[in-house]
Amino acid sequence: MIKFRAWDNECKVIRGYDELKGLTFDALDASDFKIEQFTGLKDVNGKEIYEGDILEYYYETHGQTFYDPDTLGAIGGEPGIETDVIGKVAIWPSTGVVLTRIKAEYPEDFDSSNFDVPKMLHVNKRFTIIGNVHDNPELLEADKW
Repeated sequence: MIKFRAWDNECKVIRGYDELKGLTFDALDASDFKIEQFTGLKDVNGKEIYEGDILEYYYETHGQTFYDPDTLGAIGGEPGIETDVIGKVAIWPSTGVVLTRIKAEYPEDFDSSNFDVPKMLHVNKRFTIIGNVHDNPELLEADKW
């Protein structure tokens, strides 16, 4: 089901789907609302994820070990990364539901592994909603951790 919610700039509250059902998009456009679409996904707690939500995710990559082809002994490798990341939900027509404006708890882990903090991640049910861009913009600031 396609559902929306809207940030009411005048009252500074989120208006849920039930409050918006009787309104047309023209009425919403004429008012001071920021419309956000339901992504069709739910977080780990079963809460519906909308555009503009701020999510947290435990980001993990596995390290890689390099082996000598003659002795089959380990000769080096790259460490894996384990850190919490947060970001803002967006719906991109070409990509789908993604996490953008990503901040990492331990960004130095990415540097030490020759990886950059990801520019975007596809959202799935393993993410947790921790706020939204209207009520909790400070969560996306660099000094959150």
